[in-house]
Amino acid sequence: MRLPILSLLIPFFIELSCCLQCMAIATPAHFLNIEAPTSFLHFTANQSLRAEELNTIAVFEKAAKSVVYITNTAVRRDLWSLNTFEVPQGSGSGFIWSSKGHIVTNFHVVYGADSIQVVLDDQSTHDARVVGLDPDHDLAVLQITPPKGKLKPLDIGNSQDLQVGQKVLAIGNPFGLDHTLTTGVVSALGRSIKAMNNRTIEGVVQTDAAINPGNSGGPLLNSSGKLIGVNTQIISPSGAFAGIGFAVPVNMVKRIVPQLIQYGKVIRPGLGISLIPDSIANRWGVTGIVIARVQRGSVAAKAGLKSLEELRSGKIRLGDVIVSIDGEAIRNYDDLATILDRHNVGDRIKLGVRRKGKERTLRIKLQAVN
Repeated sequence: MRLPILSLLIPFFIELSCCLQCMAIATPAHFLNIEAPTSFLHFTANQSLRAEELNTIAVFEKAAKSVVYITNTAVRRDLWSLNTFEVPQGSGSGFIWSSKGHIVTNFHVVYGADSIQVVLDDQSTHDARVVGLDPDHDLAVLQITPPKGKLKPLDIGNSQDLQVGQKVLAIGNPFGLDHTLTTGVVSALGRSIKAMNNRTIEGVVQTDAAINPGNSGGPLLNSSGKLIGVNTQIISPSGAFAGIGFAVPVNMVKRIVPQLIQYGKVIRPGLGISLIPDSIANRWGVTGIVIARVQRGSVAAKAGLKSLEELRSGKIRLGDVIVSIDGEAIRNYDDLATILDRHNVGDRIKLGVRRKGKERTLRIKLQAVN
């Protein structure tokens, strides 16, 4: 009789064994009150995920620890009581640049703020101070003072070898939500966008990874989890994601951020001149950049550049008008600033100027200007 009973129980044991295996796969080990081998749980939990998905998960889990949520407030005065109070002004994202507490974000995220708070991955909140601002490239550096060993700087990549079609990941806090991951590809390279101060930012990365309000200042990563850009703008009729977002390339960030940390501003290459506003030059019918004044001892002065003169009659006599740099036409201040932005202090350029209707070319070594 034993053999038939055992044969009847075998299917039951097999079914029970299968159920326990299913529970081990679908239920956390602490819920079952057992300690399953880590390798077994990792295998069973991820055996249905593709390698690409596992890579995305790994990148997010590592990089999210370096992404922060930024809020800023402005002080307002009550018209009736004259009492001052703080009001929320905006929010955005940022990321940890260094273990010394430096946080990189967008300029427009902290613009006009009277106080700024940074929320770390562990949900701790820290007061931040502004270290440096660069509105021309929509970048800002903040600093907090958290406990030692708490900050994990983001890995910095390279934007020079980016290719259209390669995978990218964006992490931020859209609409004030906690860490949110979106994925996409590099849609285009070398785009130009306008900063908040209407300056042109060149070489921008375009992506279709969803970027929404609140994502500003957050990192754009490659599939290795390295920073390749800082998310800054979107094009959208509705104000929300429409498939076109832009990020300041990391090579530009790597050049600007150290200057913001050291000087609080960007040390730009220039000529040592002051200029007549474009609106006035246009009114005069002048094409190019009109030099208003040449600073003493500047490279422009040494090259013999001439500023405009005001005659006794009250009329203005033009001096030199900048029309090109290295053969590239200069029509307005934005053209000049954009071309100079590609250079470093000490670089030599060929400056095309027009004086009394005649054009000539000068070789000038760029100097540091504020």
